[in-house]
Amino acid sequence: MTAAIERVDLAGVVVDLHTAAGAIETIIGHARQNKESPLGEFPPLSVVSANLDHLVQFGHGGRWQGTLGDSLHPTLPLRLHPDASVTGRPAPMHWLNLLDGAPLVLRTKQLTGQNWPRLAGSDLIGPLLDEAEAAGLRIGFLGGHPKVQATLADRLPIDRPNLIVSGFWAPERAELEDEQRSRQLAAQIRASDTQILVVGLGKPRQELWMASYGALTGASLLLAFGAVVDFLAGTVTRAPQWVADAGLEWAWRLSLEPRRLAQRYLVDDPPGLVSLQRRSRLLPERAATAVVEQPVPAARTELLPPGKGRFVGAEAAADVTVIAVTYNNADSVEQLVGSLRGEANNLRLRVVIADNGSADSTVAQLAEHEDIILVPTGSNLGYAGGINAARVHAGPCQAVLILNPDLTVQPGAIQRLLDRMHHARAGIVVPRLLEEDGSTYTSLRREPTVLRAAGDALFGERVAQRPGWSTEIEYQAESYAHPHRIDWATGAALLIDAALERRLGPWDEQFFLYSEETDYFKRARLAGAAIWYEPAAAMTHQMGGSGASVQLETLMAVNRIRYARKQQTPRTAGLFRNAVLAHEALRCWKPQRSGILRTVVNEQRWSELPAATHTAGYAAGFPSGTVIIPAHNEAAVIGATLAPLASLAATGAIQVIVSCNGCTDSTADIARSFSGVQVIETSVPSKVGSLNAAERLASGYPRLYLDADITITPSALRMLFAHLSNPGVLSARPAFVYDTTGASALVNSFYRARRRIPGTNASLWGAGAYGLSQAGRGRFAEFPAVTADDLFIDQQFVAHEKSVLPTIPVQVKTPRSLSALLAILRRNYRGQQQLVRQEQATSTTRSTLAQLANSVSGPRSGLDALIYASLVVLARSSMKPGSQRETVRWERDETSRQTA
Repeated sequence: MTAAIERVDLAGVVVDLHTAAGAIETIIGHARQNKESPLGEFPPLSVVSANLDHLVQFGHGGRWQGTLGDSLHPTLPLRLHPDASVTGRPAPMHWLNLLDGAPLVLRTKQLTGQNWPRLAGSDLIGPLLDEAEAAGLRIGFLGGHPKVQATLADRLPIDRPNLIVSGFWAPERAELEDEQRSRQLAAQIRASDTQILVVGLGKPRQELWMASYGALTGASLLLAFGAVVDFLAGTVTRAPQWVADAGLEWAWRLSLEPRRLAQRYLVDDPPGLVSLQRRSRLLPERAATAVVEQPVPAARTELLPPGKGRFVGAEAAADVTVIAVTYNNADSVEQLVGSLRGEANNLRLRVVIADNGSADSTVAQLAEHEDIILVPTGSNLGYAGGINAARVHAGPCQAVLILNPDLTVQPGAIQRLLDRMHHARAGIVVPRLLEEDGSTYTSLRREPTVLRAAGDALFGERVAQRPGWSTEIEYQAESYAHPHRIDWATGAALLIDAALERRLGPWDEQFFLYSEETDYFKRARLAGAAIWYEPAAAMTHQMGGSGASVQLETLMAVNRIRYARKQQTPRTAGLFRNAVLAHEALRCWKPQRSGILRTVVNEQRWSELPAATHTAGYAAGFPSGTVIIPAHNEAAVIGATLAPLASLAATGAIQVIVSCNGCTDSTADIARSFSGVQVIETSVPSKVGSLNAAERLASGYPRLYLDADITITPSALRMLFAHLSNPGVLSARPAFVYDTTGASALVNSFYRARRRIPGTNASLWGAGAYGLSQAGRGRFAEFPAVTADDLFIDQQFVAHEKSVLPTIPVQVKTPRSLSALLAILRRNYRGQQQLVRQEQATSTTRSTLAQLANSVSGPRSGLDALIYASLVVLARSSMKPGSQRETVRWERDETSRQTA
């Protein structure tokens, strides 16, 4: 019986554990099998010596994570054949990762409890050449300096007279990064009938080239052995054995080539030691004869092309729905449409274009194309808002392609994006973006972090070779030459799997322009989707369609802060804000950045930046629904609440009802001054009573129940009503932020802690606004006589029936003083107890405490959590006996209304 092979996962790289003899037999045995097979039916095998640098490059968090396979998981070529969609499925590449490097050997001993040899390519190459010589296998050498290859060519006939050398190839780096030239190189190697190809291009270039083009060389065995050509030629001296035994060969090589290797050994690799320790595990053994898992591309529906460059209609099945957002793009939109018609010769494309109120001839030009679905928004909703307006028309399709209007799609680009999506099972694929001169634009990005923001603040585009942890922008030319997984890319072009697009839902409209794509990619990754870059799919970008001005540059900086506040902890977001401020402070002397720093520092001025506009034309096509606003003596705030809804109410696009209950001020008169707003008055001050009274007047669904001191933007309302109009949707609320302006330190601390509690961010209560569809409203007869109506509504639905939409957030003004906060807490607790006694809710105290404890990540969050818990206990203990039975009393915060 053949012995089983032990395997370990070292920081995301699966390594087969072999003795030296076992590794040589496995490797050379594969080449013998192919030689003996008349049809060469065994797929090629790529052999890699996995050292610490390999883990940093290809393991967890590495730039090339997921591009290579292992002994049980072969991969399809990174570079698909240009005619892959016609010629069928490409052959897979098998991978054998061997143990190399002292840190990996030590970690493997810790995992397995036994010693395993270090199998460096430089140690294996000699025995492998011996076996190849004996078996009559043809061997070729790819990589190394031409002079070194010439030296090796002179030595091999002397050292190994029976070795059959098929050729030497010493390509320039530019040749390796060019697809056409690399294919030509692979064809030359195939013509030489090479059976074993020694690839010494350096890491990660050699592995990436093998993954992309190795199968095209015809070689049955490819050895990624780095500097072995130099060692065999004798031009580089190997470390003494005692140095290698001590695990210091890296130091020896560093002393010989400090300029080339310093960054790798001293900067890039050390973090890999942490990952190696934390992210390694022992894997189940596999039989030496185990059947390997073949990579199977995701299934795709084959559709006939429509022919003659026409786009399909709204209901027809499509390969891809293309969505673009225009705003005064008369000078570029025809180029986009023309390039899409070329793509439509081979694909079924649906083209949906949302126009954000263009004042030039954009709409007239688009109207000439009867097969384009044109969605006039009536106003400039921003990029995210325009996408949201168009995406509801996506129809049945395999994928949705978001494009800037100033792009030109190169022939075959969409098909290549689709191919990458299916073969890599990717959720999103982005193309290579070209500038108008044909050069590659640096469009790839890493997830924003404090260190990256600080690095970009200090260095900008200088020191492009710095480590990835110190810059958000990917500057390395090699990253643009090969397909690989990425964090995100600029939002000019992205192909989204249709199922993922439906799951992610609307884009976040709080980002009028810039950072909306950062947020969308982040949400995709959190949903478990892989994001890939495909360089074979190219699109030319004019780079000016969105314009450039100080205001837009300011908006870009501000939206980076908004993104950090949405996706990171308050403390991290604060540090990130400081890094953004440092970036602007270091450049404030430049005329083109005049005033940016002043605006970014003063958040009161953020409202002056470009934002969604809502002109009279915005009401056209607005989803219908009813807004119900209960109000008790809200004269100070009701005008501000109604102002954004006024034009929609006046045109009859929506129904707005202000239900005044027990008002003794001018609330009703102010509400009546808004055309189209319906006002009802009851004498009893009761919020639930006013809700029920308004329900009897309401004429349609969906419905938004909005507190009188909450302002919602029309775009947020549109997103909410559109979402609630979808089949099967029951409830939703807009995003919200706490406005603690003028609040005391204790109040600020309390609300910081509350925002860290996950339940706060996933429930319907707490935002002063929640929406119900007709089916959702059918869950109950009428609002019961309780204090906490939003908690009552929240309890009617389980988690998957509630949605928090990525709208422009509504602002919830918090109490300013401690006494006002305690009064609100007493009211909230009384409302919760009412529902518990009526068996319409369960107590959440225990789960809230658990979430509060889990939210602590440091001294500040710990102090916030302690203050939160203390204030809740104080509020509950200060309630008067019998006060829990009160249903009429309503503690209202007046401190926030005084500044309204």
